Amino acid sequence: MNTIINFTSYLFLISELVLLILKRSKSGEVKIKKDKSSLLILWMTILISLFAGIYISVIYPGGGRMLILLWTGIVIFFIGAVIRWTAIFQLRKEFTVDVSISKNHKIKDDGLYRYIRHPSYLGLLLEFLGFSLLYDNWYSLLIINIPIFVAMVYRIKIEEELLTGAFGIEYENYKRRTKRIIPGIL
Repeated sequence: MNTIINFTSYLFLISELVLLILKRSKSGEVKIKKDKSSLLILWMTILISLFAGIYISVIYPGGGRMLILLWTGIVIFFIGAVIRWTAIFQLRKEFTVDVSISKNHKIKDDGLYRYIRHPSYLGLLLEFLGFSLLYDNWYSLLIINIPIFVAMVYRIKIEEELLTGAFGIEYENYKRRTKRIIPGIL
């Protein structure tokens, strides 16, 4: 089981490092950049929450790593990864890890973006939910997911302010047609 947890952890870290390196906005292509340190806040929250959640699971081990919980966590993690990477590939060069608008930026409103405005964040949230289930510990589940969700909501707020400022009524109409993160709910 530790092998599965380690593999999942490394897969997540490598994929996110690849994004951090390859998907930054290029200065010559950027029209507006307004990150407001949200990337730093999100990553610090992720690192602290993961460390604290894993630490708590060591101090207060769960009920013996129920096999169903382990497999549920793995399935949720991989569903999240598929959603996240599908969203990233659908946005193509418009996807950046820093909040910015490129010179030729257009609102994406097909594929996953037809239903939700931030599918890559939905995928990321599912990855963390799945990952936290691997530890079979309710405290870890809460410690990992709640702060990350709050940091993500802050980042989404920054993104939506920028998009509304850049696209005005077009983005407002898009917001009315779609949900923020969870189809039919939020």
